[in-house]
Amino acid sequence: MHCPFCSADDTKVIDSRLVANGDQIRRRRECLSCHERFTTYEVAELLMPRVIKQDDSREPFDENKLRAGLHRALEKRPVSAEAIESSVNQIKHYLQSTGEREIAALVVGEKVMEQLRELDEVAYVRFASVYRRFKDINEFREELDRLEKPAEV
Repeated sequence: MHCPFCSADDTKVIDSRLVANGDQIRRRRECLSCHERFTTYEVAELLMPRVIKQDDSREPFDENKLRAGLHRALEKRPVSAEAIESSVNQIKHYLQSTGEREIAALVVGEKVMEQLRELDEVAYVRFASVYRRFKDINEFREELDRLEKPAEV
């Protein structure tokens, strides 16, 4: 690891700790040349599958797009930022765990709906109404009826 202060090659690790629920390693380092200390973070680099859209086009998975969709559905709802980040991480973990190089956008949408159903029922119905393109009030009623039934596992 190069020193960010003097660009020397030799640094030593002083301390290592797990952070972010064990998903990262935080390392305190010291430069052997200038003796400055700095922190680095190490995370596993896992490839996300490409998303196959309904028009059969493909695009890279976009975590920011996922997060924005959750925020939009949860706007003005009593859900913490930590809960939203946890949902984003759960969805990403699921997508990575499939081992697929490509995954249908419908699968991603269904995982988002599962997370929203657990987080906030109002946000779930908001998202579902747009995602499933409800055309009238009867479709809302049907979704509300489904919501009252326990989630299928």
